[in-house]
Amino acid sequence: MSTTGANADPLAALGGLPGVAESVESVRKAVDRVYGHRVMRRRSNAVTSEAALRGARGSAALSGADWALEEVRRRTDFSGQEGDEEARTMGAALRLTAEAGQLLSIWRQSPLRVLARLHLVAASGDHARVGRPRQDGEPVDEPLIELPLPSAAEVSGRLDGLAELIIKGGSAPALVTAAVVHGELLALRPFGFANGLVARAAERIVLIGSGLDPKSVCPAEVGHAEIGRAAYLAALDGYVSGTPEGMAAWIAHCGRAVELGARESTAVCEALQRGAA
Repeated sequence: MSTTGANADPLAALGGLPGVAESVESVRKAVDRVYGHRVMRRRSNAVTSEAALRGARGSAALSGADWALEEVRRRTDFSGQEGDEEARTMGAALRLTAEAGQLLSIWRQSPLRVLARLHLVAASGDHARVGRPRQDGEPVDEPLIELPLPSAAEVSGRLDGLAELIIKGGSAPALVTAAVVHGELLALRPFGFANGLVARAAERIVLIGSGLDPKSVCPAEVGHAEIGRAAYLAALDGYVSGTPEGMAAWIAHCGRAVELGARESTAVCEALQRGAA
């Protein structure tokens, strides 16, 4: 996404694309339905915990570790020993989901610092490429995203531009900002690995910190996984194209993911009300 030009608030401008306002309104209604549920008045912490677990499972699924929810509950070792990459991916997703809520106060002042921290959490170990943007010639292990890889210079410039927009703030709806942060990180793949996991965790931070989903009970990761990897990548292609239609389609895709996350937590509320969860 270009962050230069005459428009002082390019994120807000995206809110005027065809269909985006409708997506924003639809997401707001879906989120309001969850927060209006009677269970949220008494057991919001339980709903938040369950949303975190399901969100981590959804994010991991999009990165190649598509485990059943009960398997995630059952497992205690996610170290990925003996070459178990799926366990390592699931562990990273769980850690990122837990960490996201701790970084809200830093995000608006230093988003690049938060992204570095998220990558450190995802890596969970010493590695020469952890917590810093990649350099030219360094490989990127993101096999599920087959897009041209921007140069290190382009990555640096676009990350700086994105950070500037976040720090400056503006009138863009939370959904638009979250979708752009998510899309930019997937398009740039600034780190050597775990970019998808970090991008989805950053989207979560925006949705929480913006006040749209302050209790983090509408996990977009659930929706992204439910819609499916093929649709996710197709929508990302639209974002990368930079066309108004492509950008609007990506924002709408992210909005639908939030709505499905809200639906998932509404079902959790109903189960808690029945005493079944």
